[in-house]
Formats: sequence, structure tokens, C-alpha cells
Amino acid sequence: MTTVVRPVSAEELPAFLEALSTGFLERPDVAKVAEELKPLWDLQRTLAAFDGDRICGTFRSWASELTVPGGARLPASAVTAVTVMPTHRRRGVLRSMMTAEKDAVNARGEAVGVLYASEYPIYGRFGYGPATRSATWTVDALGTGFHAPATGSLEVVTPGQAAVEAMKGVFDAWRLQQTGEISRPGYRWEYDLGLRPTAWGKDWKGFLVLHRDPSGTVDGYVRYRTEEKWEKRQPRNVVLVDELHALSDDAYRSLWRFLVEIDLVSTIKAEWRSSNERLPWLLTNARAAVASDVGEAVWVRLFDVPRALMARTYERAASIVLEVIDPALADGRVNLLLDASPDGTTCAPTDRGADLTVGVAALGAAYLGGSRLRDAVLAGGADEHRAGALSEADALLRTADEPWCSTFF
Repeated sequence: MTTVVRPVSAEELPAFLEALSTGFLERPDVAKVAEELKPLWDLQRTLAAFDGDRICGTFRSWASELTVPGGARLPASAVTAVTVMPTHRRRGVLRSMMTAEKDAVNARGEAVGVLYASEYPIYGRFGYGPATRSATWTVDALGTGFHAPATGSLEVVTPGQAAVEAMKGVFDAWRLQQTGEISRPGYRWEYDLGLRPTAWGKDWKGFLVLHRDPSGTVDGYVRYRTEEKWEKRQPRNVVLVDELHALSDDAYRSLWRFLVEIDLVSTIKAEWRSSNERLPWLLTNARAAVASDVGEAVWVRLFDVPRALMARTYERAASIVLEVIDPALADGRVNLLLDASPDGTTCAPTDRGADLTVGVAALGAAYLGGSRLRDAVLAGGADEHRAGALSEADALLRTADEPWCSTFF
């Protein structure tokens, strides 16, 4: 089968959405969804694979930034909406779209790609590696208190443009200091507050609380919904946390305390949180906060490996020659001399022999410092050409703080 991959036109967007919804087993009104998304999506980054005049695969990306260890931001391609029609599985459709994406990334000058994987086995063979983790945290609100009182002031606010700007201000400041976080499309904020109606899914209906420091500056927010529940005529309602961000320990503690102390509530549930959440340490009964559904979240693909390795900081010093295996390269591999230290880093191709051979997917997994390189290579293998090189590279890439991305896409 000959597959042609190209951007879709505005007129082809309903057919694209029909194929996309088929792949994800959904049945929205694609005509209404297409009208909603036409002004929002970059159609040059909305790719379809065609079998003749029929769409048999979908692939979309959008321009983002990835915060890397040390606080630098790299231009990133955020990949989403990837499907292959069930009639065209195992025919190379996904590989054709991934090849088109690689060429487009290089043309746009993006250094990395990021995505969430609907199925784990898919993306490793295309050079992506699982680089962050997430968890669902459940708090027994009736079984704990807090070590310290709330500080600052809290306000339940009506969703509107002022609320959007307050949230964006906190998030943009927060993401600059959080390794693994990405920038968000501007229109997303209106969806998050239910200000922009959607034809695909449900409009958000919930509550927004802002935290202000003693000077009156907004330094945190929580967005949440509620689920009614009663047992034996007693209120056991559940708070579903959509998002909580804070720029200080005081704001973080105050927002969590607010949630736990809401009347009529027995349970707080927060999905897509950091697996290394500090919440239990705030509680007089740390066992009241339980993490579940812990697993990989964002996958990272290094398209420009030297640029990516130079952009981040390192907590240790080492000089090592990495032979990076990457099928997307003309020769399939490249030797890079990485001279890294807390004082500065260089990384460039070299003629020197390799100390360590590693696949680009394993390197992407370890890049943000959360996944261990020594673990990631178990999926694809590594060759040590100098004794101790793997342990040295593993320690070099590791970071004290775990990366986390709160943005699901």
C-alpha cells in the first residue's frame, strides 16, 4: 500500500476527526467539532495518512516548550491525536506519519518531541522514552489534620477573563521552575474554566480558588469539581482536583488544607499529580494520603541530541563519548563527546571511540533526570566500551528533583 502523508485542509478536517474518533472509539458530532477547532488548530501540523482519497491515519502536533533541568526551555513538538484506522493496522501507516513528523521537526528547528502514549509498546521503536511519572492521590479528609495553619488569603472566584489571567500568571511562573512541564496553547485556559463551549466532551463546571500572599499577589490556585455521595444519611462527598499549582510552600499548604477542610467532604482525589508529591508531609496522619495509578506519563524524543544535552544542567561532572543509535539519522548513529559539569557543558560530534553505546529512546527517557539510564537501557540494550561508562552516564543524567508534567494533552 502506498501511503501519502500531508497536512489536511479545512474542508478535510471533518474526515480527519471522523478517523480520529474511530481510532479512539468515540462518536462526537464531527461537523460541530470541526467548526470549533478550525480557528484553533494549526492545520499545517495536522497530518493525515491517505490511502487514495481516504484518511487511514491521523497525527497532530502543536508548538510547545519543555522545561529541562536547570530551567532552560527547549522548543518542543507536542504530539497528540495519533491513530490508525482499524482497517489499516500493521501496514506502516504510523511509521509514515512518524517519518513526516521527524522531517517537519527538523525543518521547524524543534529540539525535542513529547507525547503521552495511549499504549505503552508503541513509541519506543520511534525513539521516544518514558521520562516522567504521574500518580493519583487520594486523601481521607476525615482522617487527618495539618501540621501548620493556612497562611495568606483564599478567594473563591467566578470564572472569567480575570481568572484566566491569574491562573496563567501562576502557571507560567511555575512551569519555568518545574523540570518536565510544558507551555500550553492559549485557548486551553478558556476550556479549562468552561468559558469556551466544546462539542467534544463535556464543558467544565466547577470551582476556582485563588491564593494570595500577604502582599495580595496571587501565588497559587486550585480548580476542582465535586461528586455527590451520601452513606447512611451522612455526607461523604468527593472533591475531584483538576489542577493545583503554587509558587510557595505557604500557598501549596493552604490550598491543600482548604480542600481537605471543605464541609460535607470526606475524600479528595487528584489525578495526574507528581508521584513524588510533598502532600503527606503536611498531614498529621501521612497515611491519609495514598498514591495510586503510579506510572509513566510524558515520553521524550531527542531530535537534536547535542542541543538537548547542552541545554540542561548537570549536578555532577563527567566527560564521556556516547554513541547514540538513532534510525532517524542518515548513518543511524553518531558519536558525541559530552563534557558536562555544574559550571557548563559542551556536546559535539567526535571521531573518538565510544565509551558507551545507547539508543536514543533510552537517552530520551533519562534526559529529564527522572528515569535511570541504567534501567532504560534494559528495554533496548547498551554496550559499554569502557568499564563503568554506563554507571557514569547514569549518575550524570540523574537529578535530585523528579521531573513532572501537569499538562495532559
